[in-house]
Amino acid sequence: MTTSYAPTETPRPPVHLLAPMAEPMSHPAVRTAVEIMYEEYYEPITLAYLSRRVFISPFHFSRLFSRVTGATPGRFLTAVRLFEAKRLLLDSDLTVSDVVCAVGYSSVGTFTTRFTRAVGMTPSQYRDPRMRDQLVAISPHYHRLPSLAVLRESTLRESTLRESALRHALRTGSRSGRATLSARIELPHGVSAANVLVCAFADDIPQRAPVAFGGLTGQSGTATVELRGVPTGQWRVHVAAEHRGPQGNSVLTVGAIQRAATVVDDETIVLRMRTRAIRPTDPPIAVTLSSRSGSLTPSGPQAALSAIPVRRLTAV
Repeated sequence: MTTSYAPTETPRPPVHLLAPMAEPMSHPAVRTAVEIMYEEYYEPITLAYLSRRVFISPFHFSRLFSRVTGATPGRFLTAVRLFEAKRLLLDSDLTVSDVVCAVGYSSVGTFTTRFTRAVGMTPSQYRDPRMRDQLVAISPHYHRLPSLAVLRESTLRESTLRESALRHALRTGSRSGRATLSARIELPHGVSAANVLVCAFADDIPQRAPVAFGGLTGQSGTATVELRGVPTGQWRVHVAAEHRGPQGNSVLTVGAIQRAATVVDDETIVLRMRTRAIRPTDPPIAVTLSSRSGSLTPSGPQAALSAIPVRRLTAV
């Protein structure tokens, strides 16, 4: 039985953000540079090196690359290296030292410091089997979403904590952590029903667990996913939809809002989003839904209210 809680105050009207990610321009020089990064990420790649390879001055290349991908060449390369490092940590038996060398770092200490700062846990902590089970990986060459069984089990485990925390917030009159993000997602026409996962992150190229996430299964046409208990702040919202292709293979479509959603107090913000095929110039994303402690809630004062799926996922 689902229990609903109503705030004692009159709820605010929803804020509508009609902001699906704009269609980016394309440029062969940027596509070539991205291919170089994926093929040579373990080498000491510099802006000067990339600009020489694509025959554009460093200044104009950097501006062009940022317009097309939404990230500077340096940030994109870091995302590629961290993506590969996470993949190797979870899917290989290489030692941390070997992973460091494999992704282009010469110092284990430097890599560990940067990895921990970006991801919120050390490379050794990241190897926990729970991280692998809850991995969300999105790139042109590799994608992976958590199984429905993992999401369903995690939802059941955390539901009691969420309800208890929400009761506490309403009892104390606290507004923070009571906001709702309602994502209305337009899925591609002519594809099979999809399992949809929506996540809110602090960064546009996230490396840490989301502050809130939710999902639905068996969706087609338009799907609505609500993230309740979202902390106050500015959050980048991403959506991934997993379909079955004609040959029974997994096909992923993705989407994101164009700008960060500003969450204040107990507002309800409606996001209109749509998914599309992954592009070669999309920055790679690899995050785990698990926090450092292995639960599906981030650390900090909002831990009891955020990162909990608002609806149970059931197998299709």
